[in-house]
Amino acid sequence: MNEPAHRLILMPSGRQGQIAHGTTLLEASRSLGVELEAICGGRQTCGKCLVHPEQGEFLKHGIRSDADHLSPPQADEQAYAAAHGLDVRQARMACAAQVMGDVLVQIPDTSLARKQAIRKAAGDVLIEVAPAVRLVYVEVQPPALGSAGDWERVQAALQEQHGLSGLHIELPLLHSLQRTLREGQWKLTLTLWRDQQVIRIAPGYEESLYGLAVDIGTTTVVAHLCDLRTGAVLATRAEMNPQVRYGEDVMSRVSYGVSEAGGVARMHHAIVKALHDLALAAAQDAQIAPEDITDVVLVGNTVMHHLALGIDPVELGHVPFALATGEALDLKARDLGLKGVAPLAQVHVLPCIAGYVGADAVAVLLSEYSLLDADGATLIIDVGTNAEILLMAGERILAASSPTGPAFEGAQIKHGQRAATGAIERFRIDRKTGAVRYQVIGDSRWSDALPTGGTLVTTGICGSGIIEIVAELFSVGVISATGRLPPNANHARVRAAGVSGEFVVATADESATGSEIVVTQQDIRAIQLAKSALYAGVRLLMDHMGVSRVDHIKLAGAFGSYIDPRFAMAIGLIPDCDLSRVVSVGNAAGGWRSNRAAQSGAAAGGGTVGAAC
Repeated sequence: MNEPAHRLILMPSGRQGQIAHGTTLLEASRSLGVELEAICGGRQTCGKCLVHPEQGEFLKHGIRSDADHLSPPQADEQAYAAAHGLDVRQARMACAAQVMGDVLVQIPDTSLARKQAIRKAAGDVLIEVAPAVRLVYVEVQPPALGSAGDWERVQAALQEQHGLSGLHIELPLLHSLQRTLREGQWKLTLTLWRDQQVIRIAPGYEESLYGLAVDIGTTTVVAHLCDLRTGAVLATRAEMNPQVRYGEDVMSRVSYGVSEAGGVARMHHAIVKALHDLALAAAQDAQIAPEDITDVVLVGNTVMHHLALGIDPVELGHVPFALATGEALDLKARDLGLKGVAPLAQVHVLPCIAGYVGADAVAVLLSEYSLLDADGATLIIDVGTNAEILLMAGERILAASSPTGPAFEGAQIKHGQRAATGAIERFRIDRKTGAVRYQVIGDSRWSDALPTGGTLVTTGICGSGIIEIVAELFSVGVISATGRLPPNANHARVRAAGVSGEFVVATADESATGSEIVVTQQDIRAIQLAKSALYAGVRLLMDHMGVSRVDHIKLAGAFGSYIDPRFAMAIGLIPDCDLSRVVSVGNAAGGWRSNRAAQSGAAAGGGTVGAAC
């Protein structure tokens, strides 16, 4: 006689259906389209599929849900509950509990195979955590005389316990397979990439699954370490791109590669070493083993992309700016010589667009496209040494790159520096008295609000600071519309410096370091050149799109996050727009990379938004 079917309701998703008597909640949930995490493959080992059955009358659904509508917990489940302080009346293993009657079950987010996580430095965004790598736990039959080899028996266990077949394993893992299998007493946790390849094996049961997302900027390299099971960013590290010593902008590095024997290899090894150092530092911050990082995502402009891959970017130095490849790439860490992560870690490199519009622009687009406002034209600018510009209106998207140079990163400015503690980041001039006040990174006080005799540790001027200084000097008439700073300008802090003038931002006695900070005519010219290059790119896209104004502006990138839109607009860095519609979106390229470490590679040729990372 056939057993009756029972009604199962899964909350909070609301999925429901008729389930055959005796079906486990794990199987039933999957049949209703709710994938639960089960690293152990339903062997009641990992405890990742815990659910909470509800009791009582649910009139809305027309059912009564009772504890005895699930099979009672058996020895393995009771032992796990006792070891982990769980009450089996409130938390059940979905792989053990069988449906015996109508039941309503609450599924916590932590038990979902595809979790949701908030990922964004500015403006919270809900993403689905579905990485390209995942863990599976297997219990393997010990060998006997005449039995198959260890790998063959592991394959049989994968097929039997997880329905997986045809997996590939590389020689380095075969070298350690026998030792690891015996160390784990015939139990293994395998890290799989797209259910196609084994990229790591660990003895016994293991939960470590981490990804690294890296934005290789012309001046700065930023890495985010992510937990691929939860989508959480565990650590973020940044450092100057070591290639700066070979040239401050992309063209300088192309020239260096052409003019210096071994120049390309030198720049390649420098960036790989930087990636190695960032991975180790992030792993140390998160207190994990570096070899637990099994998925890496890289983005950068086309020159940074080529140099990271060890490809000579010489063809990008002249028309028609041909790429060696613009496609997404899936590599092994060892292919790049990258250490500090698992040797067989997957490295996904996003596709490039064309010319100097690289993978970082693709990452920004993927990060922001779903968030675009429906009305009007939207401009996204990733401000950096090589700025990426995206203009979107309707279904049309145009992209360009502008060589702004390193001025916005503090380079080419007499007292410029990176955004670090002590750098002036905010600046104001009183319109009536001409009094100057400023803030430095690491101290929320304004310089004019210090106690008597108090000083700030002032070390230089960062990018956001120089923009505000130039905008304020222009607004009070110290510099002209052409950017000229005359030696006789009407302000007490202006003094002659040759045929032009310079402005004393901070006097020596105002700073704990005893250093004077000034802005020179040359500094102002450097900002004019940088902002003109960026604005010219924006205007070209607007002309090609046929729009006379933009309705929304999104400022991306680490530098873009700290620009005050009022001052950026005042100096003509960005076009006129309603200030309420100018927003910072944080490190959008890094955000997408991070999401890839957290998402499967559905986009951009199967890549990562962020395993991460």
